[in-house]
Amino acid sequence: MTPYIGKSINRVDGVAKVTGKAKYAADYFAPDLLYGWVISSGIAKGKITRIHTGEALQLPGVVQVFTHENRPNLACFDIQYKDQDAPPGSPFRPLRDATITFSGQPIALVVAETLELARYASSLIRVDYEEEEHDTALEDNLHRARGPKSGVASLLKSPPPKPRGDFERAFQAAPFRTVGEHHHSVEHHNPIELFASTVVYEKNGKLTIYDKTQGAPNSQLYVAQVFRLPFKDVRVISPYVGGAFGSGLRPQYQLFLAVLAARELKRSVRVSLTRQQMFTFGHRPATVQQVALGATADGTIDAIRHDAIGQTSRFEDYFEIVVNWAGMLYPAPNVKFTYQLVPLDTFTPLDMRAPGGATGVPALEIEVDELAHKLGMDPVELRRKNYTDRDMNQDLPYSSKELHECFRQGAGRFGWANRNPEPRSMRNGHTLIGWGMATGIWEATQGPARAEAVLTVNGKLRVTSATADIGTGTYTIMTQIAADTLGMPIEDVIFRLGDSDMPLAPIEGGSWTAATVGSAVKVACEALGKRLFKLAQKMENSPLARANFEDVVFADAHIRLKSNPDTAVSLRDIVGLNGGRAVSETSTSLPDTLEQRNYARAVHSATFVEVEIDEDFGTVRVTRAVTAVAGGRILNPKTARSQIVGGMVWGISKALEEESVLDHQFGRFMNPNLAEYHVAVNADIPDLDVIFVEENDTIVNPLGVKGLGEIGIVGMPAAVANAVFHATGRRVRDFPITLDKLL
Repeated sequence: MTPYIGKSINRVDGVAKVTGKAKYAADYFAPDLLYGWVISSGIAKGKITRIHTGEALQLPGVVQVFTHENRPNLACFDIQYKDQDAPPGSPFRPLRDATITFSGQPIALVVAETLELARYASSLIRVDYEEEEHDTALEDNLHRARGPKSGVASLLKSPPPKPRGDFERAFQAAPFRTVGEHHHSVEHHNPIELFASTVVYEKNGKLTIYDKTQGAPNSQLYVAQVFRLPFKDVRVISPYVGGAFGSGLRPQYQLFLAVLAARELKRSVRVSLTRQQMFTFGHRPATVQQVALGATADGTIDAIRHDAIGQTSRFEDYFEIVVNWAGMLYPAPNVKFTYQLVPLDTFTPLDMRAPGGATGVPALEIEVDELAHKLGMDPVELRRKNYTDRDMNQDLPYSSKELHECFRQGAGRFGWANRNPEPRSMRNGHTLIGWGMATGIWEATQGPARAEAVLTVNGKLRVTSATADIGTGTYTIMTQIAADTLGMPIEDVIFRLGDSDMPLAPIEGGSWTAATVGSAVKVACEALGKRLFKLAQKMENSPLARANFEDVVFADAHIRLKSNPDTAVSLRDIVGLNGGRAVSETSTSLPDTLEQRNYARAVHSATFVEVEIDEDFGTVRVTRAVTAVAGGRILNPKTARSQIVGGMVWGISKALEEESVLDHQFGRFMNPNLAEYHVAVNADIPDLDVIFVEENDTIVNPLGVKGLGEIGIVGMPAAVANAVFHATGRRVRDFPITLDKLL
């Protein structure tokens, strides 16, 4: 049987999604379901002096209006609790008291018999405030920057590495230098599915919750902690997610409000947020970065400094890996990296596709391009000159690194050799043409996870793990792994996810799900295979009675002798002799830390971009792009390509369009909608070319895979910016690159 791993299998969940059979958090119904509408604060900082709810409560069908004045006493307001993605600090507690800490903060929940009634009733509620002076401007407060506070969550994100050598001396002595200040605007995730939670209140007080989340167990953990409930009394289900990009890593406030209302009213409640309210929690933080490079005359980078200042909230210290990437890419002996935060009157930022990498790598790669220009070197050759097989931050060799091949194949496909290096030298009439490139890097990690594999009495393989599929193709690749491991037709394999009752898995994010959950699926199926083999040996007149497990192979839904494939036992026959019961195994996959700790692990890429710019109006259009990726073993080229293309699209969007604009007078985002928060649309995107460079890695994890969710975006913004420089001769270091910055 031909292996499924490595084949372009169509998404196994595709039919359910395109036919509408796939149900999302707000699609589930329950008898006597109530609807909640969130009221958001009209100020950025201060106190509520009074909430006038009387007129709304007089409406027939309005059940209750929950505020800080009448909410039930909850343990969560007094205890310290965390979710799997919480940064150091004290998590936001909705309706805790009268204090307002950010604009748009949820201050009340109207619960009614219909959604329309709840929405109308909310318009009748008036709120009196005692307003205080707020501050939401990062760039006005750089003098207040400080280092992140320590905390357990910080262990999941590496701090900047210690300095090496003497940066100041080496930089001042370098004959070729570049220094640049980079400004990145706030961005919001904007998945198509809005956040919603449908809480079904059972007669025994137990809760079944349909939640939009990137980890059902994480939402279960949150609810159990906050409401002091036994885990067995809380079940969270999330089989489909309509996009998230990191916004679903932490439980959002609609989950808290829906559970609070359901428990207090002892009825099922749904709370959905609006598009505008999606701008009131979590975002990619604004950053200000300084990057300085010093090089010798032959292009050897001798000194690197990367400093970054990011925003966070007043109540949590959210931080990212922004400045570490240079030490992972370039072997300069004299380096210094710093990362600081400025607490502001906003909500806590949130991980967003390639958090830290999508801001830090572009700043670095723009300055590398500027250095190449000053040296008169080809940008690819400069990167080759400063190539390293070691992560200098950890002083460890990479488990694999085929970046040289990414450069070679990407440049060849793009036609880079035909580039005239002189800025403004390529044009078509009034249209300036620019070619730019950049390197990309992202960590390749693996965490612990559990999975269950069950061979049913009808010979079907059912595999489960409480992970999520946020559109990445998790359903499909896990099905492929399971089918190959037990040698079964893919149509006889069912993979299920998104239920806290399933074997534990971590939140889906950070490009680690394929490695983490995929390894768990593999070991669970292997354990099931060993058990089935033992049962087969006990069958009457078994042809496998004297065989060892190493002597057999699983193929075509049979266990076959390697030496004589015609000697076989059907898997269906084996389970049929198990007393009418399915055969199951649950296994845990753990990273092989003893071996892995001796290596650095990362996925690498090279991105090449062509832009056309109208010389008179400064409008920028990306016309071609190629990304070559060294991502280990590719499980499914079709879904893998989709991941890279999605990242490339977002990279173009980040470079040219995306910006959440804060009105600092009110501390509020002025464009909280998809009409004014600009994202790339079909007309903005050309055909995008993806190359998967062959890369064999036996160390990174049992499957040899590396995550692809983030690597597609990290190099693209810099490649676009570098192409803009090549076309115009103007170096833009502020994203997004809008036409006013080019005129």
